[in-house]
Amino acid sequence: MDERVDEIVVALGERRGGSMPLRELLDCKLHGVRVVDIATHFEKTLGQIRRDAVSAGWLIFGDGFKQGWVRTVVKRIFDLLCATLLIVLALPVMLITGVLILLESSGPVLYRQERVGLNGRLFNVIKFRSMRCDAEQDGKPRWAMAADDRVTRVGRTIRKLRIDELPQLFSVLTGDMSLVGPRPERPYFVDQLTQELPYYAVRQSVKPGVTGWAQVRYHYGASVEDAAEKLQYDLYYVKNHSLFLDLIVLFETVGVVLMGKGAH
Repeated sequence: MDERVDEIVVALGERRGGSMPLRELLDCKLHGVRVVDIATHFEKTLGQIRRDAVSAGWLIFGDGFKQGWVRTVVKRIFDLLCATLLIVLALPVMLITGVLILLESSGPVLYRQERVGLNGRLFNVIKFRSMRCDAEQDGKPRWAMAADDRVTRVGRTIRKLRIDELPQLFSVLTGDMSLVGPRPERPYFVDQLTQELPYYAVRQSVKPGVTGWAQVRYHYGASVEDAAEKLQYDLYYVKNHSLFLDLIVLFETVGVVLMGKGAH
């Protein structure tokens, strides 16, 4: 204890066969030194659950991942109050956006797209149209990329300011979405990512959000690799979600919008 150590992080990949100095670690813990595994360390310091540092057992037997009825009721009341207020405040912006979309190109102002929600239930997300009407003329879903040539001039602006997301507030009122949660993905990509990324389906244990912890912590995802990085933040949110964390996400979302970060 001469080194005045406060915490020891155990980063051993194999904990059996005598590879871990159990007696020494126990002595340290009995002398008031915190002993944590590498996954818990990453969770506390980075605000993410690293996929390469966790196991199914760690997720099952660890703290968190609580979905109690009290939290559900509080979150629903919070969603209804905030979504109603935001719709009233944003109504002039939405009306102007609709007019600009009509003036730039023919086609619908809004578009509906099937997404995967709570417990895998499908629902239609509503957004302002920011792409050409023939964006997926071949019928094959594609990731939205940086400098995507399918995006219109008005679409580029409303994406940067996240205005295209505002109609999703009505999905919050109907209960399909929450203000804060993992980003709802299309069934095509969910099927692909569930097969390629362990624990991806854990995201579906909470309602998808208009904004989320992953959205404010990581840039716009445009590949499987990006989805893997964002999943680590989504797992953190599912494990630790609370009203306080929701408020932090909403506060940081304002900063992201003002700085124009993350949108493609």
